Amino acid sequence: MSPGTAVPRVVADEDLAGFTAGQLLAVMKVLTMILTLPQSAARQVDALVVAVGQGEEWRLTHAIRSWEANPALSHLLVANGNPDERTHVDITLDHLRSLGLRRTDGVHLQAEPAANTAVQAAWIVSQVRARGITSLALVVSPYHLARVYLTVLKALTKAGVRVPMIPMPVAVSPDTPVPETGATAYDLVPGEIKRILTYMEEGWVATPEEVQQYLRWLWSHRAPMLVGTCETDTSADRSCPRVAPG
Repeated sequence: MSPGTAVPRVVADEDLAGFTAGQLLAVMKVLTMILTLPQSAARQVDALVVAVGQGEEWRLTHAIRSWEANPALSHLLVANGNPDERTHVDITLDHLRSLGLRRTDGVHLQAEPAANTAVQAAWIVSQVRARGITSLALVVSPYHLARVYLTVLKALTKAGVRVPMIPMPVAVSPDTPVPETGATAYDLVPGEIKRILTYMEEGWVATPEEVQQYLRWLWSHRAPMLVGTCETDTSADRSCPRVAPG
């Protein structure tokens, strides 16, 4: 199954008029709490996850640079894109090598096409369960990061899986045109907000209540990872993920 309501990538500000101030405020709260999670915690995870799409090669190059720079990372998961996109490129190891990939052990590619973020999220959750992944960082362009985070969190929640998930925004200017549409991040944010609210009603992204419950767990049980004290953590509940030595 996948989201049934198609929402355009680019929408006008007035297209959000059908949502209440309360709904928009709830999204603002969620985005603020997600996007301000300490990015430094990404150095402690055992998996990088990149969701490709929209012809944004910079998502892959950013993830590959991070992967190559941190040999303690055990897994690099690459969720496939939508073949119906004009800028779609088949994700293969050869393609990743052309972007700078050298370390291929631990690299896992989604073989089947992913028509939308929900399909990508389902594959990510299947990999987390199958490979015993205990923590992950999501590598996505900033304008799209919150929706990917909420979609993956919803899929994890449905599967009964709870792991630390750290947002890792790609380093790209918000004025950079996205290859698929030519739109900038500023142009695309209203559509992302509309998709979040629409897909939340359809059950494809986490609700504000689910996000609050998850973040309460994350800060209660994984605080050393978030504040950068994993190296000295001796807590009985093993609150820091244990990554493989490099």
